[in-house]
Amino acid sequence: MTQLTARSVHLLARPAGVPTAEHFAYVEHEVPELADGEALVENLYLSVDPYMRQLMDGGWPIGEPLGRGRAIGRVSRSRTADFAPGDLVFHTGGWSTHAVVAGGRLGARVVVPAEGVPVSAYLSVLGGTGLTAYAGIREVLRVEPGEDVYISAAAGGVGSVAGQIARLVGAGRVVGSAGSAAKAAYVRELGFDAAFDYHDGPVADLLAKAAPEGVHATLEGVGGDHLEAAIGATREFGRIAWVGAISQYNTPDDEHRLPRNLFAVSYNSIRLQGYSVRNYQHLRPEAEAWLIPHVQAGRIRVDEQIFDGFDRVVDALLGLLGGANTGKMLVRLDQGV
Repeated sequence: MTQLTARSVHLLARPAGVPTAEHFAYVEHEVPELADGEALVENLYLSVDPYMRQLMDGGWPIGEPLGRGRAIGRVSRSRTADFAPGDLVFHTGGWSTHAVVAGGRLGARVVVPAEGVPVSAYLSVLGGTGLTAYAGIREVLRVEPGEDVYISAAAGGVGSVAGQIARLVGAGRVVGSAGSAAKAAYVRELGFDAAFDYHDGPVADLLAKAAPEGVHATLEGVGGDHLEAAIGATREFGRIAWVGAISQYNTPDDEHRLPRNLFAVSYNSIRLQGYSVRNYQHLRPEAEAWLIPHVQAGRIRVDEQIFDGFDRVVDALLGLLGGANTGKMLVRLDQGV
């Protein structure tokens, strides 16, 4: 059988601060022959996520294809009963044009899109992004009807879905922060009651104005002054689900970005819980069953920012880390899907 050539993204060096395109390279390599129990997948969509900045500090290898990235592709060859040629497969094989996926591998599965739902949604609203939002609102925070909710980074992939879920479960006032006036307007279009551009002043003051009575529950993914503001706005016996700290990923050792009001967590009996979607994979069937009807009915929007072409992967990541996206960031390798 003719040897197939693939392309992958390699990390050339670990950044000290803000990463640039010079930290990456696109490299051609031969795809190995399939062993028994494996399938060859031609990738259609690649996911681009904030946690990848942390992988640059140690999770991704230097000078090798970058794994640990979510993708959806189509099986072209198979030596496993788990995947047949033509199947759409979700996997975590990373940023390459092709992936060798083992049958039975944790996280790899066949995707059969529901009627009216695009394939890409299984990397966004119905992928890890949507599951993060679902787990945060419904499992970690357990938002109840009438409760007021604050969501930081509300224009991003997780925040935008989380706000819509909060509204659908009957939250009272839903407030979001975003990185520009245009993004704040977009957040309000999603059904948030209020949204602000966090560049317009101290985050704590802006949040206090948007939620003068405070909030019962917060989904926080920015860290620094956003987490500090969330602590200050959370009512007694309230809850904070802390899912990330994107404002600190380039400066992880900056002690000045730590919240100065941590004692309020104790004084106000606030539950501050960190969480990662990897610990909530068991909720995926439940989340899909709940989300899909809302997506089909248009009650939850599938908002995606898509870069076309494998050569745009690095551009997409740098744009995401610079706050250029609204909704979920994806790279599409085949414009026919």
